[in-house]
Amino acid sequence: MTTLTEAGPGPGLARAGSRTTSLLLVAMLGAALLVSILMAIGIGQAAVSPPETVRYLWAAITGGRVAAEDVTTYQIIWQVRAPRVLLAAVVGAGLSAVGVAIQAMVRNALADPFVLGVSSGASTGAVLVGVSGALSALGVYAVSAGAFLGALVASVLVYLASGGATPLRLVLTGVAMAFGFQALMSVIVYFAPDGEATSTVLFWSMGGFGAANWGSLPVVAAATGACVVVLRRMGRSLDVMALGDETSASLGVQSERLRRGLFVLTSLVTGAMVAVSGAIGFVGLVMPHLVRIWVGAGHARVLTVAPLTGAIFMVWVDVAARTLVAPRELPLGAITALVGVPVFIVLLRRRGYLFGGR
Repeated sequence: MTTLTEAGPGPGLARAGSRTTSLLLVAMLGAALLVSILMAIGIGQAAVSPPETVRYLWAAITGGRVAAEDVTTYQIIWQVRAPRVLLAAVVGAGLSAVGVAIQAMVRNALADPFVLGVSSGASTGAVLVGVSGALSALGVYAVSAGAFLGALVASVLVYLASGGATPLRLVLTGVAMAFGFQALMSVIVYFAPDGEATSTVLFWSMGGFGAANWGSLPVVAAATGACVVVLRRMGRSLDVMALGDETSASLGVQSERLRRGLFVLTSLVTGAMVAVSGAIGFVGLVMPHLVRIWVGAGHARVLTVAPLTGAIFMVWVDVAARTLVAPRELPLGAITALVGVPVFIVLLRRRGYLFGGR
């Protein structure tokens, strides 16, 4: 007598199903990001419908004609809102991707793109340039250049002071350097001849996209895009490195060398983002954990989904920042903190093992 048993799908079918699901998820998130960008560009004191927004954007891209009575609206859409919304998407994607990489690099679930003192160094550089008038030859890009240089200086100091790329030393040195740069920034503000430095400090410590323009967007977009691609290709190595240095060595991954490369890459990209947006907290901390709950812990999957979710989130945070108390503008960091803190607490209670045990 022959007994028939029901066989489950083989490994090949399982992998194919997983790839199909991943592609479908990425397609849905990509469509959601595109819709979010179009809607966000049209939202503001001068509201513009999505079809009209598309018409103005198409005219700008193709060099089409715009009626005389629509010139003002066209300029608002193309010159003001479009670069701002696109920059928000780029920075949100970059912060999320860098957050994933840094948490893997230091093997600490509480790490984010600013734990290494990069944001404090960038803020100090921006304030110093704004107060002293240094780099004035760069014109409107002087403060951003100062922020980027400050981020690079902070990264170099953290690496040298930590004595290498040991995870615990990097985190502890970064935290100490962050406090040191904040103290230096306070001294600069204290001796500033006027109150302008105070508003500059607020912007660089809480973030904002009010200074976005088409000139600064391509550089940070290229840096962020290259970073996401490189990190995505390193997904398997990040998985192995998360197991510990000894296990990584037995599997052929040189953790210290990989960690040094990640430190350089994440520092440069974080500096580029902070230089155009200021320091925006909680995005790089919370988004990786939310995505891991959604798609699992594999870094290749996380680094595919996290940039898209981070971009969508940041686009709508920017919309809230410029519309909730219009015509005034809320600091982005305040909104991300208001959203991020309760989400972080929920994650802490739900997945306590990630944060040091239950």
